[in-house]
Amino acid sequence: MHVRTHEVDRRRFIRLIGGGAIAAATTGALGGCSSALPPEAIAAWQGPGEQADVRRWLVGHALLAPHSHNLQSWLVDLSVPEEITLFIDPNRLLPETDPFSRQMMMSQGTFIELLDLSARQKGLRAEIALFPQGAFGPTTLDARPTARIRLRPDATVQTDPLFAQIFQRRTNREAYEAREPEAAALAAIAGSVQPHPFRVGFVGHAQAKALRAHRRIAKEAWRIELTTPRTILESFHVLRVGPKEIARHRDGLSLNDPMVRALNAVGLFDRSVAPAPDSFATTSQIEDFNAKIDTTPAFFWLVTEGNDRFTQVNAGRAYARAQLAATAAGLSMQPLSQALQEYPEQVVPYSDIHQLLGAPAPRFTVQMWARLGYAPAIEPSPRRGLAAHILPA
Repeated sequence: MHVRTHEVDRRRFIRLIGGGAIAAATTGALGGCSSALPPEAIAAWQGPGEQADVRRWLVGHALLAPHSHNLQSWLVDLSVPEEITLFIDPNRLLPETDPFSRQMMMSQGTFIELLDLSARQKGLRAEIALFPQGAFGPTTLDARPTARIRLRPDATVQTDPLFAQIFQRRTNREAYEAREPEAAALAAIAGSVQPHPFRVGFVGHAQAKALRAHRRIAKEAWRIELTTPRTILESFHVLRVGPKEIARHRDGLSLNDPMVRALNAVGLFDRSVAPAPDSFATTSQIEDFNAKIDTTPAFFWLVTEGNDRFTQVNAGRAYARAQLAATAAGLSMQPLSQALQEYPEQVVPYSDIHQLLGAPAPRFTVQMWARLGYAPAIEPSPRRGLAAHILPA
């Protein structure tokens, strides 16, 4: 009996350790990755190659854009010559953590921005009409298109240096160095957003009190998401464990740690049950996240006046530019989406970050809030490739 009890305890401990590793992959944000990913999962980052239809070349770059939870909810219709019509995939939403699909609209915007940068590279002017059949309502989406893009050859179109950063961009969740971003880098990031009339800002060590407030809100918002069963289970639902799952799905949150793979292979992971708030799986991840937040040297934010669907898409375009500019400066970003999410449990962090940034809701909306700093190089996140995004003719 003693041996049997010991074995049960050991198995419970292993399950808790595994749960902690799973939780480590679920820091919800635009994208997700782990090291040593299968080559086919990241093949899209080698580029689309030459395409007979230039639109496929453009889409092959745009699908490398950041996306909430790395769901890649982009569908394009190429049935009309010289046009790209963009739709959102209704099967790739986050109803628990993004109940009004604000983040999904931003993710449509990141795609559009990378497509526009790529069109410029080919000497094409992208005439972008958002919501050509009318905008979605404030709380739900439908089958109407997000955008219609007409492509016109134009010798006056100027290329944008941010294009060169598309294949280098990463969403980096590792620990950041203590040194602060250089002033010139911050100016370049702020300048990159200028095509859009939004307010961006930064906080660092020079604003010690504000920096502490940013860290406090980030930690509390993450604790709430991690200990709210339906929200952490939403992340578990798109968690891909091991090379077979990662290669099959090429989306979501990837976890390829050898120990986790071994435990998953023998059925020790139950991704249908949320860990208890006081479990090792939960407390260890909170500690890990808090340690990274406590050493984060700077935060970036983007605030809009208003929050309609047009504004949300354009905020995504602005964020894509800011992250590419950060990449050019050797900096990394990790979105901290939890405090910006509009489900009931997050009401206090949501209010706190808006007040801290002088953006009282509902007039203003903090569309993006992110860690910013120097970090080690990481692999790109999986991508589903061209065929997954092009609607049948």
